[in-house]
Amino acid sequence: MPESPEVDALAGFLRTHIVGRQIAGLELVEYGALKTRGRLTSELVGRAVTGIRRFGKHLAIDTEGPSLVVSFGRAGWMRWSGEPTTDAATTTTATAASTDATGGAAASTDATPTAATDAAKLTTATTSAPTIAVLSFADGTELLLTDGGTWLSLGLWIVDEPAEVPAIAKLGPDPASADDTADQLDGVLAGRRKQLKALLQEQERLTGIGNAYSDEILHAARLFPLTHATDLDEAQRAALFAAVRSVLGGAFARQRSVPIDELKARKIAAMAVHGRTGEQCPDCGGIVADVPGSKGAAQYCPVCQPER
Repeated sequence: MPESPEVDALAGFLRTHIVGRQIAGLELVEYGALKTRGRLTSELVGRAVTGIRRFGKHLAIDTEGPSLVVSFGRAGWMRWSGEPTTDAATTTTATAASTDATGGAAASTDATPTAATDAAKLTTATTSAPTIAVLSFADGTELLLTDGGTWLSLGLWIVDEPAEVPAIAKLGPDPASADDTADQLDGVLAGRRKQLKALLQEQERLTGIGNAYSDEILHAARLFPLTHATDLDEAQRAALFAAVRSVLGGAFARQRSVPIDELKARKIAAMAVHGRTGEQCPDCGGIVADVPGSKGAAQYCPVCQPER
């Protein structure tokens, strides 16, 4: 699932490549992707793109008229069919071992054979995912909206304001924002008898964090994923806030210049524990395990994150 760092990087790419272009049409390959039944795709035709906005894991493509909101769901993404996406498309492997905002090294795409293999497979899957809709422009370029899942999760809305989309209307604060504070996180945690893993992914509470980055945040904070929020002491709450900021900050910086067809693969390759069941923890050398009850969908390090 694309999370806020990847969606933010995609937004940056779109600002460079489609703002100012005139829309020629929106062709729906899968009609079920369009969720606003009372709105017509023809409303976008002839409109110039005026801006791109990110709302958590959603994007709004603004025009002179309505906005096209894209929710990527579990496996949605975009491909650009136009001029080359970057002048430095071959630099991503060399720069994979970048350093996050707090000085912690991100995992390299060639850190392990498994990481490199997974990244290569995911890049191939991303570029071959079925096209769900095509946003075409008057100059002949196209933006392909894709979904590589076994069921359709990508959603499209044609709206006058993004807040008309129910999932955007109920979003909580964005922890990637410079305005986010430790007090705000304390407010999210206060009185919640909910497990940390689930709470971090609750979009009404914290916007933009999904399955993968919640694993990484809890690993960085040295917290057992199934710990209840109410059981955290002051030091643990401070560690969680620092981990949210450092993990997301590092991911935003790392993904910023990556070609959009490589973003998902680079995300996976940089994970310390997520998707690494049976591998060594890069911090302590312990063996990464599946979070109990997750059926292999979430991971942690039992040494770094002991259950107390």
